[in-house]
Order: sequence, then C-alpha cells, then structure tokens
Amino acid sequence: MDVKLKTPLSRGDTSKLKVKDIVYVSGIIYTARDSAHKRIVEDGSPVDLGGAVIFHAGPIINISDKSDGSKDYRVVGIGPTTSGRMNPYEPKLIDAGVKAVIGKGGMDGETLKALKRNGAVFLTAVGGCAALYAKSIKHVDNVHWLDLGIPEAIWELEVIDFGPLFVTMDSHGGNLYEQVKRKISYRGIH
Repeated sequence: MDVKLKTPLSRGDTSKLKVKDIVYVSGIIYTARDSAHKRIVEDGSPVDLGGAVIFHAGPIINISDKSDGSKDYRVVGIGPTTSGRMNPYEPKLIDAGVKAVIGKGGMDGETLKALKRNGAVFLTAVGGCAALYAKSIKHVDNVHWLDLGIPEAIWELEVIDFGPLFVTMDSHGGNLYEQVKRKISYRGIH
C-alpha cells in the first residue's frame, strides 16, 4: 500500500503502517547522525521532536553567499547512512516524540520496543538514490549544530513527497529484516 504522510506525524498516522508499505513524506524532516544523536540525548534537542521524522543521513550541501551576507544552502544529494550506529540513542528520541526514523540496515530490538511503545516506524531509504531524494527537498529551513560538521549537523528540510520509503519495522512488532533472516536460516543459507 502507498501512503502519503504530512509532518508533524501523529500516532494515528504511523500506527496504521505495516511492514512493506511504501511511504512518501511531505513537510519538515530532520537529518541526524551519530554526533547529533549523542548531543540530543546529552544536551537536549534544538528542534521539537513531537511528531518528528529523523533521517539518518549526511547531505551533500552546496553553500553560496546571499546578497545580505547570509548563507544559502541547497541539498545536492542525500542518501541514508547505516542506522545501527544510532542504536544506543534512538529509543530515547522515539520516547521523546519521534514518529518515524528513516535510514538503512534496520535497528536493534530496543529500538523496535520503542517503536511499539510509541506507535512509531522505521522507514528504509534506498541506497544509491541520493539525487532522487534531493529532488524532493524544496528548501533548507535551518541548520543546527554546524560545529559538528556538514554531515553531522541537523539539517531541517522542507520536503514534498519524499520517497519512496519502505516500512521495514512497524509499531506492531513487524520487522522485515528479521523475516528475511528467518527465511535465509530456514533455507540453510549462511
């Protein structure tokens, strides 16, 4: 089933999603990688996490100067980074209100428990589609913690029909990664 969602997301938006659904997101999404996750947990978030969508990504940014002396940021490419690195922090962000996490490779059992507790989902972005995903970004609204570096900063992105994204961990305990592992194990493939 194809589903279009608008941020901020509600529990009603995400709890109806099931593994294998295809999702497109419009509204505001935030990038956050290892350093940003750690700082959010330790110091608090610079953005409202209620109903938020967090994308595990380090965008490629074109920076130019505006006539007023400020900077203009344009995303040229944005693809998912491996989500497992965020396992120590993700349950806390989900408990703080995040309703969807976008990444690749899935996450651990503690994150799945947090998804279930909060009616949230893990969405897989397809690797190799950085230019396609960038086309859905209409504007960079803000950047937080640029001191962490461009890939690690939190980028606040206005998107329209950002996707396709695939529900691979849902709020009902569904986990496509585990389903595939069981099939492989059942067939004796190691």
